[in-house]
Amino acid sequence: MNKQLLIILLLSIVGISASCKDKNKPKPPTPPVATDYLAKGGDVSWLPQMEATGFKFFESDGTETDCLEILKNRGMNTVRLRVFVHPSNNPQSGHCSKEETVAMAVRAKNLGMKVMIDFHYSDTWADPANQTKPAAWANCTFAALKDSVYQHTYDVLSALKTAGVTPTWVQIGNEIPSGMLWPEGSYTNFGQLSALVNKGYDATKDIDPTIKVIVHIDKGNDNARFRWFFDLAVANGMKFDVIGASYYPYWLGSDYTVTINDLETNLNDMVTRYDKDVMVVEVGGDYTLVQNTQDMLTQVISIVRGIPGQRGLGVIYWEPEGAKSWSNYQLNCWQNNGKPSTALDAFFN
Repeated sequence: MNKQLLIILLLSIVGISASCKDKNKPKPPTPPVATDYLAKGGDVSWLPQMEATGFKFFESDGTETDCLEILKNRGMNTVRLRVFVHPSNNPQSGHCSKEETVAMAVRAKNLGMKVMIDFHYSDTWADPANQTKPAAWANCTFAALKDSVYQHTYDVLSALKTAGVTPTWVQIGNEIPSGMLWPEGSYTNFGQLSALVNKGYDATKDIDPTIKVIVHIDKGNDNARFRWFFDLAVANGMKFDVIGASYYPYWLGSDYTVTINDLETNLNDMVTRYDKDVMVVEVGGDYTLVQNTQDMLTQVISIVRGIPGQRGLGVIYWEPEGAKSWSNYQLNCWQNNGKPSTALDAFFN
């Protein structure tokens, strides 16, 4: 065998050996996909109106980006969408029709985000001071009013399902310690209030029994308020799966450090007292106090995550994208230049 042939043979053996070693070398394990049971998100119901009026959204580096993608990049995995019955076209206090809600829900789903639907059962805002019936329901008998709640709820959820979106949560009424659909559904007639809520519950479960139904009241730090309302709810047969709370230190007139421990105590008490999951479905801080708001959000998220048995389901900001220059809302979490506030970095937790 000549020297050249010997060299070629030796190189071939080395190559084969190296190839076999490569094939037999164990591959590193594929890292698991990061998942988080906790819903972290925002109510973004103003978003389509903001876009329609020309408001532009930008990532921190100045790149124009879909607002929902910006929120997702901050660790958010959920959007909350309000529904009005027959809304006006006012950009700030109208819209949120069935059709607009479906379109927004589809956008969120296409980004892999979960959806919560918040039924106001009004043509505009419903909250503890405002629970006005839709104009079309104004002269209904109580029996017809109950039927209207069922049909409206079923109709919206059916449209969502047809579009390929099944909400994870449905909220029956918005901040209802004073009741809803006044005067018939006032808290002073808790039996009728419960009957109305139950019609919304039944419609939701008829669409999909896995959807979790939320009943929501304000002042999540006020344990006496929550015990009063939910004791009556249980006594009157109100049906729900999750207790929803709002938490706004700004409206309480003091820094969050004064009431944050009361929020934790109350949420844990709701779980043990009623055997229900809990969720902070609205939270917000003054957009000018960036670090304070970030610190508050960090603590709220930590409190909800720390509830035993993963019974704290999530934290939803209201409304993060609603920049003051557009909405005139003080508790947004955005800059007037279209970029997100760094307070939203709390949702990375």
